[in-house]
Amino acid sequence: MRKRVIVLGGSSGIGKAIAERFAREGWQVIVSSCNSAANQKTVGGLTGEGHIAIDADITSDEQMDNLKQSLKQNLTGFDVLVNSVGISKNIPVLGADFSEWNDSLQVMLYGTVKACRSLIPLLEDGGRIIHITSIHHERVAKGSSAYGMAKAAVTQLTRSLALELAPRNILANTIAPGFVDTPMSIKADGKSELNSEWFKHNYINYDHLPLKRAASPEEIAGVAWFSAGPDASYMTCSVVTVDGGLTITF
Repeated sequence: MRKRVIVLGGSSGIGKAIAERFAREGWQVIVSSCNSAANQKTVGGLTGEGHIAIDADITSDEQMDNLKQSLKQNLTGFDVLVNSVGISKNIPVLGADFSEWNDSLQVMLYGTVKACRSLIPLLEDGGRIIHITSIHHERVAKGSSAYGMAKAAVTQLTRSLALELAPRNILANTIAPGFVDTPMSIKADGKSELNSEWFKHNYINYDHLPLKRAASPEEIAGVAWFSAGPDASYMTCSVVTVDGGLTITF
């Protein structure tokens, strides 16, 4: 039987690249995000047949339950859960509207918890959970307190899942990328931070980023593919940093 992967946030960026990689490897891919048009476009471009697009807002209890019920109707189970849902907002701890600051936690922390509680019961024994976090789970940048807190909490959640699900031989790991060339790199002015003088000055000219470039989404997808495969069969509770050497510098 063909293996199945669910990619939350699979309609763009890293999640889309992961969906494309698993499809090329012959898996059935279920893509879910809150963007219906992007879901359909992504699934329509995947290699192979039988892929599924399901619209769901990860912050909604009702929609996550609907996603669970839809999966139960269409599948007998699945083998890998990838969570690549993320938002990025530059918001200070003090002086900002709390609801706007809290959006990052609602989406990336509590949304992840809701997704896990809904979907892991359908995950096959021996399956894999792969959360896409960030080097921000242990690093700090101005205006990214909520983002970093959410990513740190997801890392700790993954460790708890690794322990609790070990009796089912379900392995849970996180991937922590650094700079990646995705739509999240596009700022409010419509320009990519990766093409900015700020990026060039801080990360290329002075060797703070040893490889002197951002990752492609496909490079993160390759690590996700490894994490789902037989060569990662004794890896659980791990954080795999994929940052071009950024976090070794100062």
